[in-house]
Amino acid sequence: MSLLATTNVSAAPDGGLRQATTALAAAHPGQSGVLLLDTGVEALRQRDALIEAATQTIDAQYYIWNPDASGRYLAARLLAAAARGVHVRVILDDINAAGRDAAMAGLAAHPNVEIRIYNPTAARGGFLRTLGFIRDFSRVNRRMHNKSFTADGAVTIVGGRNVGDEYFDLDPETNFRDRELLAVGPVVNEVNAGFEAFWNSTWTRPVESLATVDGEPDLFEELSAATGAVTAQGYEVPDGLSGLVATETLPALLWAPARLVFDTPPTAEEIDDSDAQQRVALELRQLVAGTRREILVESAYFILGDQSLAEAARLHEAGVDLRVLTNSLASNDLVTNHSGYARRRPAMLDAGIELFELRPDAAACRRLVRVSRACENGPAFSLHAKSMVLDRSVVYIGSFNLNLRSTYLNSETALIVESPELAQRVAASMEELFRPDSSWRVLRGKGGGLEWVTEVDGREVRETHEPMTSFGRRFNSGFYRLFPLEKYL
Repeated sequence: MSLLATTNVSAAPDGGLRQATTALAAAHPGQSGVLLLDTGVEALRQRDALIEAATQTIDAQYYIWNPDASGRYLAARLLAAAARGVHVRVILDDINAAGRDAAMAGLAAHPNVEIRIYNPTAARGGFLRTLGFIRDFSRVNRRMHNKSFTADGAVTIVGGRNVGDEYFDLDPETNFRDRELLAVGPVVNEVNAGFEAFWNSTWTRPVESLATVDGEPDLFEELSAATGAVTAQGYEVPDGLSGLVATETLPALLWAPARLVFDTPPTAEEIDDSDAQQRVALELRQLVAGTRREILVESAYFILGDQSLAEAARLHEAGVDLRVLTNSLASNDLVTNHSGYARRRPAMLDAGIELFELRPDAAACRRLVRVSRACENGPAFSLHAKSMVLDRSVVYIGSFNLNLRSTYLNSETALIVESPELAQRVAASMEELFRPDSSWRVLRGKGGGLEWVTEVDGREVRETHEPMTSFGRRFNSGFYRLFPLEKYL
C-alpha cells in the first residue's frame, strides 16, 4: 500500500493534549510541569505514547537518528501518525545523514511529512564529502546538537538522547546512561521557538533537494517490520498507548519554574568567529557562578577551558564542593574526545574538582538498563548524560556537554528547572554512579601522578594507569593528547 493511500488507516481518537496541558498549566501559574526520564526504555515508551496521542503536529529535532531497530520503529510510527492526519516535521543534523538522503526523501514524499537537513555538505558521500568538509571547515564544523520531540506543540521531551538502540537500552552490546525531561506548560513555547529557528534557518534544506526519491515505502509493511525488530530486542509496545499520556504521564508531573535556553543557528558573520561563547554556555556559567555549596555534574565529554578552570578554583576556595562524573577511557565511545579531557585532567584536579570516571562494568548498568542483557554479558556501559544539580535546588538537563565544542561551536539546548524536589531526584540518580562499584575516583598520587581508586570485595584498589584499557587504546589517547584539539572534540 502506498503511503499516499491513507483511507485504510484508522484515525486515532483526539488525545486533547493542548487542551489538557493548558488546563493543568492554568492551575500552576508561572510554572511548567516536568517528568524525569531516567531510563532509555521509559524514554522510548513516552515517545511512543506522545506519537499516539498527537492529533495535530509532531516536531522532532535531533543530532543523530540511527537507522537501527528503534530508529526505524519511531520513523514508522511517525508515518502512521502522518497517515491519520498529523503533520510531522523532522530536522536532522547532517553529521549522521550521509547515505540516507534517498530513504528520507521517500519518507518525506508523504504529504504530511517534512524532513529537513541542517548544514549539509554539497557532496553527499565518499571522498568528495570529506573534501567538502575540509574546504568549508568553518561552516560545516558548526553542528546542531539540539534534541527535542514535541507533540501538538504542547508536550515536549528534551535532554541528551539521540534516537538509536543504545539510547533506549536496547543495544545488545553497549548502552548509554542518559537523561531527559518531559515537559508541559510555558516552557514548551520556548522549545517550539527553538525548533522554528532551525526549521527556518538559511542553513537548513529540505531533504528532497538533496536526493531523488526512490519510490515510497509501504506504511503497513514498514510498521510491521519495524515493530517486529524492536520487540525482538526486548521492547514491549505498551497497551493502550493513546491513553497513557492522560492517565500516567500528566498526573505524574512535578510543577516548578522552568526555562529553556537554546543557541540559535549562527549568522554568516558568526560562522567565522569560533572564540565567542554561545548563549547556553554563558547561561550555565552564570548559574555555576552563583552556587554556594555544591555542584554535581554528569557530562559525557568534560573539558574545561582556562576561564572555567579559574572559576572552578575560585568556587573550591569558597567552599563549594564540585563533583563530576565523566567517561573513563574504557567507557568513552570516542578516544579522541577522551584525549582532550585527559590533557586537561591534571589541571582540573588541581582546581579542586573531584573527578569520577564511569566504569564500563558499572553495577548501576544492571539496575538501569532494564531491557538489553548487555550488562550481564560484560562491560557494556557508557555515559551520554549532560546534567547538573546546583545547591540541591536547581537542575540543568540538556544537550550541552561541559566541553569546549559545546561552548563555542555546537548549537545546544538547556532546560533549567528551579525545584528542590527534582534536584534531590536527579542528585540521587547521579550519586548512584559516583559509588565505587560504578566509577573510579581519579586522585593525585604521592609522586604527583594519577591514580584510579575503586573498591573490590570491600577493599580499596588503586591503579596507576587507566583501568580496563589496552596498551593500544592508551597509546592512541596519549598520541592525540599531544595536539591542542580540545575545541574541536
